[in-house]
Amino acid sequence: MHLVWSTKYRQPLIIPEIEKSLHGFLASTCNKLDSPAIKVGGYYDHIHILCRVSKNIAIAKLMEQIKKTSSRWVKTIDPKFSNFYWQNGYGAFSVNPAGVDRVSRYIENQHEHHKSKSFKNEFRIYLKKYKVPYDEKYVWD
Repeated sequence: MHLVWSTKYRQPLIIPEIEKSLHGFLASTCNKLDSPAIKVGGYYDHIHILCRVSKNIAIAKLMEQIKKTSSRWVKTIDPKFSNFYWQNGYGAFSVNPAGVDRVSRYIENQHEHHKSKSFKNEFRIYLKKYKVPYDEKYVWD
């Protein structure tokens, strides 16, 4: 499963000083929830996780736990992160086993990818590709 979500209001809060630690924390959280992380990455304002979702947890519950624990954790790093929040929503897209390597490379190259495309445009592309109906006023917070 390819999971994608942003910081609240897409604020560029995932700065280099915390990026690797945050990715590691997210991977560890997935693993603890019996949903092994394959690749974690992102950009200053959003996260991508490629993982194998456990058959024992609903995706909504997995996302709730990942976002809740990681938001709390980031706030403990430094007082300057006291206003760190994730957006309310998320995207969850199934990945064909044959496409795992491609998605993994895509996640790994987020900084290069986002030199030319914003998170909003990227997310709209995913929604259209997977034929997910959406209303802009409910997608961005």
